[in-house]
Order: sequence, then structure tokens, then C-alpha cells
Amino acid sequence: MKDNLISELNNRYGNDKTDKMVRYMRRILEINENINLTAVREEEEFLEKHIVDSLACNEYDEFQRAKIIVDMGTGGGFPGIPLAITNPDKKFILADSLNKRLRVIEQVATEIEINNIELLHTRAEDMGHNVKYRERVEVCVSRAVASLDILSEWCLPLVRQGGYFIPYKGEGAEEEIDAAETAIKVLGGKVDKIENPSEDKNTISGHRLIFIKKIKRTPKRFPRKPGVAKKSPIR
Repeated sequence: MKDNLISELNNRYGNDKTDKMVRYMRRILEINENINLTAVREEEEFLEKHIVDSLACNEYDEFQRAKIIVDMGTGGGFPGIPLAITNPDKKFILADSLNKRLRVIEQVATEIEINNIELLHTRAEDMGHNVKYRERVEVCVSRAVASLDILSEWCLPLVRQGGYFIPYKGEGAEEEIDAAETAIKVLGGKVDKIENPSEDKNTISGHRLIFIKKIKRTPKRFPRKPGVAKKSPIR
């Protein structure tokens, strides 16, 4: 299975990009012995759950049209690093509140020459009020970070009108959308579509992609102070 996944990546993205993704995986697994970056320990599971799953966005025009993408809560670099490797013409801003993770990503990215990323140590609430980023990015992605109502408050303020917030969500995507309906509307978004890459694009992905289009500006009071969205989601 592992060899089949690598072969499929080679066919789709070429040897050089696939080699970078495999090298990134192996270095993260090596460092993971000392610094907890992922619960995944085996290469086959890593390829499927972190690499191939992260790449699901590549199949959609809404993502491909963007030149600047934010990965909010990047963790060990997912989905941002696989997307950056396969889209060297785009710029990726990988944001996380834990600097220890970002230092690891920076170290490995330097080793394997991933040059189109910016690493940002920040809380989402602070980034959302930073004039350098607020309503400046075309796409914001986020994977396995928080429930959609909370995540929308962290991410939609960054997206410019006409752009997209694309969270990766599991089987409960529809229920999360229902719970986040008010938040998405208040923050200036509208659910455009829900995609299941494994069904629709013949790819392996454990997530569904929710395409939330930014149709109006986010009110200035959002995002609220750190911790408030989790304690009191917009309902």
C-alpha cells in the first residue's frame, strides 16, 4: 500500500515533489520520537492521513486560483507543507500558536528547500486583527483544529471578499455546518458547497472539504479576544 501511494504521488506530481514530501514525512517521524507532532507513527498511515489527505484541495479551482494561502493551526505542517511542495508558485503562511512546532517545520523545510512558506507564531485572534493579514488572503485552510463555529471566527476575518475558507472536516460535516450557520453568516461567509474528495475526485481523503465563500466584510469586532470563541461561540 505504501509503495502504491508513493507511485500514485509520482504519477500525479512528479518525482521531485514526491521525493520532497517523502523526505518531509521521514524527518517529521524521526523528530516525532522526541517532540510530539503527530499520533501517526508508521509511514503508510502518514502518507494516507497526512500527505494524500492534505493534497485534496489541489483538485479544486477555488484553491488553484489563489496565490496566497493561510494554513491556520498548521501543527506538524498539514495541510500547508504538502500543498506548498506541490504548488511552488503560491505563497503559504503557516500559522500556529505553538512556536516549538514552527521551529521544527522551519528546520525541515530548510533542509529540503521548501522556499514558498512563511511561518507565523501567533494566536488566530491576533492574526485576525493584524492589518497585514486581515481580509488580505484568497484562501484559508484548516485541518482538525476546532469545531466549525469557532474555526470560522478564527479564519473568516483573514479572507478577502470573493475568497474562500476551506476547512477539512470529518463525517459530521453537515452537523457542524448546521451548528455554525449563524457564525458563518455573521462573519461574512456563505457555504458554497461540500466536497467529498474520495468520492468525487477518486482520491484518498478522510475529510470532506467545506467551501465557505467570503461574500461580505467581517465586522470589526471579530475575532473576539483569545479564548472567547471557545467559551461562547457565535450562535
